[in-house]
Amino acid sequence: MSDAAPIRIIIVDDHAVVRAGINFFLSTINDIELVGEANSGETAITLCDQLQPDIVLMDMIMPGQGGIVATRTICERHPHIHVIALTSFADNDLVQSVLQAGATSYLMKDVPPHELAAAIRDSYAGRATLASEAAEALIRQVVQNKKPQANTDLTEREMAVLTLMVEGLSNKQIAQQINLSPNTIRTHVSSILAKLEATNRTEAVRLAIQYNLFPQ
Repeated sequence: MSDAAPIRIIIVDDHAVVRAGINFFLSTINDIELVGEANSGETAITLCDQLQPDIVLMDMIMPGQGGIVATRTICERHPHIHVIALTSFADNDLVQSVLQAGATSYLMKDVPPHELAAAIRDSYAGRATLASEAAEALIRQVVQNKKPQANTDLTEREMAVLTLMVEGLSNKQIAQQINLSPNTIRTHVSSILAKLEATNRTEAVRLAIQYNLFPQ
């Protein structure tokens, strides 16, 4: 890694064992620094006000103020702070609610350590990560709601890129898959975001599923 300052994170979970496990893992990584821990949504908000971290690893189900409310408050107060949902649950309503609250990524607690570190770095760089369980939950939500298809005009190439975005691939990985340059993929992603009126990749994926853009 470079000499850049490490990514500063806060862990929010009401289980001390979970916090300790993540703390131990992160202590072995040079470019990620744990600057605070919280056992509730209320404490998480206070710590974000005081410490101004880059990333918050946020549990969703906690006593008192839960992760969704805390995520919404943190994102409203501090737009530069990225919240990663890190939870054991991926039911339809929870996934949709936390993404709408402002979380940039959604991971399960059994995520392998190296994937967690990668997701933290991606979130810091403005890239989203969705666990497969979360993506499936969004699809189930769409099927249940049976919402009409949007009037979009994505090209065949943009649809191919969007399909790989749903699978969680980065621009570089998508470029390798369809034999185009990363710059070309970046252009396609920007066009997809504009057409779907999405602010980031996670929202684009959610909207594409919501609008039934993929064949059944």
